[in-house]
Amino acid sequence: MLQFEKSKQLQELPKQFFASLVAKVHAITALGHDVINLGQGNPDQPTPEHIVKSLQGAAEKTINHKYSPFRGYQYLKDSAATFYEREYGVKLDPNSEIAILFGGKAGLVELPQCLLNPGDTILVPDPGYPDYLSGVVLAQAQIERMPLKEEHAFLPNYEEIHRDVLDQAKMMFLNYPNNPTGASASEDFFNETVSYAKEHSICVVHDFAYGAIGFNGKKPISFLQAEGAKDIGIEIYTLSKTYNMAGWRVGFAVGNKSVIEALELLQDHLYVSLFPAIQEAAATALLDSQACVEELVKVYENRRNTFIKGLQDIGWEVKAPEASFFAWLKIPPGFTSESFADHLLTHAHVAVAAGNGFGEFGEGYVRVGLLTSEERLKEAVERIRKLNLF
Repeated sequence: MLQFEKSKQLQELPKQFFASLVAKVHAITALGHDVINLGQGNPDQPTPEHIVKSLQGAAEKTINHKYSPFRGYQYLKDSAATFYEREYGVKLDPNSEIAILFGGKAGLVELPQCLLNPGDTILVPDPGYPDYLSGVVLAQAQIERMPLKEEHAFLPNYEEIHRDVLDQAKMMFLNYPNNPTGASASEDFFNETVSYAKEHSICVVHDFAYGAIGFNGKKPISFLQAEGAKDIGIEIYTLSKTYNMAGWRVGFAVGNKSVIEALELLQDHLYVSLFPAIQEAAATALLDSQACVEELVKVYENRRNTFIKGLQDIGWEVKAPEASFFAWLKIPPGFTSESFADHLLTHAHVAVAAGNGFGEFGEGYVRVGLLTSEERLKEAVERIRKLNLF
């Protein structure tokens, strides 16, 4: 049988960070151990019943068995516009400022290919979501990393970025609430971002995947709430986290008309939009009661409080995240991020994600997903306590 060589672009793609984590967890579970897996970001709660029923009803309609319009049904774009105005006070033209996506990740990987030419520069947060790099490699663009440091509240410090780099950059990824750090962004920071982006002609892509999940009564703000944000960028919203619809693969991009048009043009050549029944269910999620979202945020906040207090009680000096369903924990002396994660998995059968997997400036931390019950989180704390590390 002939063996055909992968293209250079595929060969240059970064290794899937989470694939190696899954393999390590599988190796331990294969030995018969009960692993508490806090290493991944897969929501553990079911999709709300009213959304599932909407899908079931929509799937029975024969019109939904046909091709969707290439750019999706108008009703879903209208629903997204209604959602943004209701939740954030942001008005959007559904015809020119909204693109339907096969989940948020698809848009994030597609956008560098839409806007960048080989050799162009893009600013990427470090630590950050590993798949940002995938689209950059496929676009053959150049990466400049923006350090996210604890002393700067895990926000990029634009004053530290060399002016030549800012002048060369054509695009920037941001993500608040942040994965992996759980940090939030203020309106002042977003206003500063708009100012820098306008000055240097940079397109800002804000990944708002955890936009619904804020704690202590503070709702995360949208980048588009900053004055002038639509002039220089877009925001990616996914239903995966807000409505526990990770497996449904549905999201949307909102904002700058020229970017939305480029995104839809690329998708015209890749897809014929989403299964229409999923589009109907997504519209139901966006337009119906948001009580399910409020309940979900309470679940995550209770888990956060239980887990962080438990770790503090055993002597681990950690800080509670402001938002998202992740906790970003500084590791004890004597370990690297990876060796500490391996130590917890091997000796406590608790899986966490090593911080260096999210970038150079993730070294010294591990990321925990609050995606299991409070009882299991308490058990994880107890297992860690028995290691006598603190």
